[in-house]
Amino acid sequence: MASVSNDDIDVLAKAKRALAHDYTPTDGEEYMSDEQLNYFRVLLLEWKKSIYAASEGTLQSLQDGPIREPDLNDRASSETDWGIELRTRDRQRKLISKIDSAMRRIDQGEYGWCEVTGDPIGINRLIARPIATMTVEAQTAHERREKVSRDD
Repeated sequence: MASVSNDDIDVLAKAKRALAHDYTPTDGEEYMSDEQLNYFRVLLLEWKKSIYAASEGTLQSLQDGPIREPDLNDRASSETDWGIELRTRDRQRKLISKIDSAMRRIDQGEYGWCEVTGDPIGINRLIARPIATMTVEAQTAHERREKVSRDD
């Protein structure tokens, strides 16, 4: 089974491949033009569809029945694999709400702009992480503040 982060990356990569057109946003064009917004809207919808497709396979496997490994070591290994799989699906469930939030930001004209500074997030960052809500600098500062408060 793939690790959690690799699974998320694989699902996003699959969504990017599913895009029907050859257009990819670039830095040289008007930021958050209609064409760029449409690209990200389709990408987010494909990403969400890929997550649902992956979860259907997990659900089907769960419905097929319990783990029936005769050897205790094999059973423990299978249960560990299932635990990882279920944590991955839970993470993706949370990701769906972030995708829905990004779709709302597109509809409201707020997509692509940092929620902290109001600056453009950047095309390359959005292509890599379409649900991003902050610039790299704002995200770094946010994580630094989180780490400091955790250490206290």
